[in-house]
Amino acid sequence: MTGAGPTVTTTPETDVVCLGESMVTFLPSRPGPLADVPSFERTIGGAESNVACALARAGHRARWVSRVGTDGFGDHLVRTIAAHGVDTTAVARDPERPTGIYFRTDGERATGTEPAIGSESATGSESATGPGSATGTEPAIGSESATGPGSATGTEPVTSPEPAPFSEVVYYRAGSAASAMSPANVPPHAARAGHILHLTGITAALSADCLALLRTLTSARPAAASGSEPGPLVSFDVNYRVGLWRTAPEPGGQVLGELARHSDIVFVGEDEAAAAWGVTGGPDAVREALPEPAVLVVKQGSLGATAFVGESAGVFAPALRVDVVSPVGAGDAFAAGFLAGTLRGLPVRERLRHGHLSAAAVLTAAGDLAAPPAREAADRLVALDDAAWEALRLGPGWSAGTPPRTLPGARGPKTADDGQSGEGQPGDGQPGDDQRGDGQSDGTQAEVGA
Repeated sequence: MTGAGPTVTTTPETDVVCLGESMVTFLPSRPGPLADVPSFERTIGGAESNVACALARAGHRARWVSRVGTDGFGDHLVRTIAAHGVDTTAVARDPERPTGIYFRTDGERATGTEPAIGSESATGSESATGPGSATGTEPAIGSESATGPGSATGTEPVTSPEPAPFSEVVYYRAGSAASAMSPANVPPHAARAGHILHLTGITAALSADCLALLRTLTSARPAAASGSEPGPLVSFDVNYRVGLWRTAPEPGGQVLGELARHSDIVFVGEDEAAAAWGVTGGPDAVREALPEPAVLVVKQGSLGATAFVGESAGVFAPALRVDVVSPVGAGDAFAAGFLAGTLRGLPVRERLRHGHLSAAAVLTAAGDLAAPPAREAADRLVALDDAAWEALRLGPGWSAGTPPRTLPGARGPKTADDGQSGEGQPGDGQPGDDQRGDGQSDGTQAEVGA
């Protein structure tokens, strides 16, 4: 399939293996500083387990590989993730180390910084568009910055909650069971049992052992040495978290660049590339700095996302308009949607659109996890022409089965007679060229659940 990038051809025991830490998350019963919150609601959070849950709920076979304590929090994590249809048989129980936990004071991830492991809380304002848009200085490759996590979704908000005036995120993950993952205690066959192995930069920052594990998984390709069946495609979400790298044994920018260069599919935000590597100038500049991955997805916040396959020019898919309920977990959902399209061998533009739709499902629901749209419904939306796609507006509940309503002026899916490429860029090929940034409807709009 031209321009589709790497696809999966063998038949391993699962579709995707996601390896990393998940934590029990405590959300406040009402907004306010930690000192004033009277009670918390328990949920879960973790980039890799979020991807596994989203893929499993979309009908794919997903496995989560990690370590948790033998405490009740570990029981809760394993039980909850398994309830989403994820295979948790490769999760090890550690009798000596606890399961990690963290607290968010307003139900949203604080934008800008994450605290050092086990430290005092981070403070900062909330972003209306999703987890963190990096601002400030652009350090040289390998240096650290006070900028926050990368642009996660490639979706354009229409409305969003009022930002909390004060946000706190406090982690208790130092010495956690997951931070003890290493090449010695994670069986290679468990991690390499899928078509795709999904990793993130968060795991690399947890400990020297975790970093050694990721280096082993990204650099060791059994087929290259033995001529055996090739291992899985390695998917890597940079997920640059400045606070975690402050206490890491090696500079974050250098490590993340190394891991990305050894991966097959890489997700990175423009702001992350600037913060971690000092790369500016848009998606083309990021691709020039990172030519090794077979597929590079550069997330551009509210504009959309651009994917590069091999030496081909970037393919851009513009953002969707959504009524934001919560931005937390949208970046993980985007990765899950793109990987689901990869498993199906779809053209790269369709993979990007599936990523946007999966992210929109999370953005329009509370919490890190939300039911993805049914495959048939998602395929119909992905097949819309450019004008109809850009006219979509998605509100709460749209992914639960509310049928799309196409208003006058928005055309339906393309047919084989349209003669249009499935991977072309809008306008003259410049990202965001046709994107309206004011969130206002022009009357030519398909509203889903609005």
